[in-house]
Amino acid sequence: MTEPNAPNAPRGTLYVVGTPIGNLEDLSLRAARILREADVIAAEDTRSAKFLLSHADAMGQGNTHRRIVSLFEGNEAERSQELVVALEAGLRVAVISEAGMPGVSDPGARAVAAAVTSGARIEVIPGPSACLAALVGSGLPSDRFTFLGFPPRETGARQALFGTLRNEVGTMIFYEAPDRVGPTLADLAAALGDDRRASLGRELTKLHEEHVRGTLRELAQRYATTPPRGECTLVVEGGSVHRPDVDVEAELRRLLAEGLGPRDAAARLVVVTGKPRRQLYQLALSLTRTRDAEPEDPEEPEKS
Repeated sequence: MTEPNAPNAPRGTLYVVGTPIGNLEDLSLRAARILREADVIAAEDTRSAKFLLSHADAMGQGNTHRRIVSLFEGNEAERSQELVVALEAGLRVAVISEAGMPGVSDPGARAVAAAVTSGARIEVIPGPSACLAALVGSGLPSDRFTFLGFPPRETGARQALFGTLRNEVGTMIFYEAPDRVGPTLADLAAALGDDRRASLGRELTKLHEEHVRGTLRELAQRYATTPPRGECTLVVEGGSVHRPDVDVEAELRRLLAEGLGPRDAAARLVVVTGKPRRQLYQLALSLTRTRDAEPEDPEEPEKS
């Protein structure tokens, strides 16, 4: 099998090109040259790609024979095979997302995987990164961090994910849509603690770039009713002390004894255990049935 980037690999090269996340001045000289020289450009959004290419062409003589094709989530699997054919024909193929690095919460990973399988040469042209810009601007520790992309939209799945992060010691980075920032911050506060430090970076590299810093509680309150504007990146401080695992059955018994129903008790534990809501609900139901089936202690006879 031909190894990727080996001397006898096919002549075609797949270029994974990082593009500006807002400010066109962040397009590197190398990235602009690759875009000008590419025979095929696979773009997440062809309209924004044409705008970017006009900027790249202004930095040098453009390739008038290049083709622009779409590469988005819905067609990436099929399109990746077409790009492999182009690579095998010796063409230079550039992959770009609408903003940032392809393959990082954007289409591109399948195209790279297909190129690797085919033995094509792959070159990555680094570029602006929203997660790194937000991390550095947050003021939180950057020596160890975890990028988690977009949290699940469904509340239960999102809470379950955050519950698994209670003992994560590295700084955590999330992308989030503006209208979901408030609920996401509230769920993070419930799972990780109100006083955990966090930062919201928005409109990064643009004119109105902003880093809003505070505790999870403070940020959740700030955006509870008024969503932020623009693209948002959340940076959350990691835990400094390992928290002991929750005794799920004991906690459910305690909540049920306090008067909560199985559904509410399960919902309460989703964010602190990371376990699926349905699993917790079934256990709570089982505990409720067991408790209700237990006979009451007979009254002790009076002493004569």
